[in-house]
Amino acid sequence: MNPDDLQAQATEQTGLDDFGDPSYREGLERYCAALVEEAQLNDLGNVALPPSLVAALVNRLKVVDHAKQHPEVTAERIEAPVVVIGMFRAGTTFFSHLLDMDPANRALLGWESQDSVPPPLPGERKTGARVDAAQGGVDMLEMLNPAISAIHHEAAADPTECIAVMGQAFQSISWEAIANVPSYGAWWRGGDNRGAYDYHRLVLQTLQSAGVRGRWTLKSPHHALALDALVDTYPDARLVLLHRDPVALTGSVCSLINVMSSTFSDADHRSYIADHWSDTLEESIDRIEDFRSRRPEHPILDVRYADLARDPVTTVRGVYDSLGLEAGDGAFDAMAGFLAAHPRGEFGGHRYDVAEFGLTEAAVRDRFSEYVERYDVESERLTSPAG
Repeated sequence: MNPDDLQAQATEQTGLDDFGDPSYREGLERYCAALVEEAQLNDLGNVALPPSLVAALVNRLKVVDHAKQHPEVTAERIEAPVVVIGMFRAGTTFFSHLLDMDPANRALLGWESQDSVPPPLPGERKTGARVDAAQGGVDMLEMLNPAISAIHHEAAADPTECIAVMGQAFQSISWEAIANVPSYGAWWRGGDNRGAYDYHRLVLQTLQSAGVRGRWTLKSPHHALALDALVDTYPDARLVLLHRDPVALTGSVCSLINVMSSTFSDADHRSYIADHWSDTLEESIDRIEDFRSRRPEHPILDVRYADLARDPVTTVRGVYDSLGLEAGDGAFDAMAGFLAAHPRGEFGGHRYDVAEFGLTEAAVRDRFSEYVERYDVESERLTSPAG
C-alpha cells in the first residue's frame, strides 16, 4: 500500500510518468494509510486492492498524456449535462438505464470510465475487446461475491457512476464503498473536490473527442456532497434529485456497503456502516438544502422514487418536459422495450433490514421526518430491485 510503489507500477505499465494535477496525491496517500490502519483487510483485500489503485493511476496517466498529445481535447465543450445527484440507493441506476435508451443521450459507461484512452469511435462503445476485458473484471467480482449482482449489477457496457472516474483523482466516495476507511472519508468530504471535478471534465472531454457525442447523462450520490464543485465545473448542468423512503435508503446502502466491503475484510463493520452511511444520508440532505438556499440560480428538479417505480416512462417524460429536453427518435418506445426486457428483480430480489445494523425503523423515520415531510416521500416495503 505504498503510494510510491503503486505509482512506479503504473509508470512501468504505461511508460508514462505525468499524473497531471498533483492534488490526487494526498488522496492516494490518505487512502493507502487508511487501508492499512482502519480497513482490517483480509488476504484477498491485501491482494486485490493494490492492483485496483494501480489501475486507477494507469488510466489517469493515459488520460493526462492523451490531452498533452491532443491539446484540442481540452477545448471540447460538455454542454448542459443532465446530472442525477442522488439520493444514493434511490433508483438512480434504474433511472440512468432509461436515459441511456435515448439515442440523443450519452452516458458514461463502466468500461470507458476505466479504460478511457484511446477514446471510443462511433460503434465501439457497446462491444469490442476493451468491453470484453472490463466485463471479465465484473464477472470475477460477482463470482467472488455473488450477492453483489442482486444489489447492484452493472455490466461493463452499462451506465456507471461518476465516482468511477473521480476515484482516479482519489477524491471519491467510491473508495469508501469497498473498504471502511473513516479518516479518508472525513478528508475528502472536508475538501473542495475541485481537482476531482477538473479531472472528471477532462475524462468526459477525452471520451467524446473521437466523435461519440450526445447529451451527457451522469449520476452519482457523490455529487450531493460536492454541489459547488459540480456546478462550478459544469455551470449549465441540469440537476435531478431522486427522493425515496429514508428507511429504504438507509437499509439498502448499509446492505450494499456491507456486502461490498465484506469481500475484502472479514471483520464485522456493521456498527460503523450503520453510523457512517446514515450520517452520509443526513449530510447529503443538509448539503443539498444549503446549496439550494445559497445558489437558487441552479435549480434542482425533484423526482420521487415511488413515481418512477410505478410508471417509469411517464416519470421520465415528465423530467424531459421539466428540463426542456428534446428526446431522440424512438426514445420512449426504447425505454418501454428496456422495461419489458429487464423485469424488476432480474438479478434477484434485494432484501434489507435496518435492524441488521442495530438501527430501528422508528428511529430512522424520526431522524428524517423533516425530509420526508418536505418532499412528500412515500414509505415503502423494504424489498426492491437494485437501485
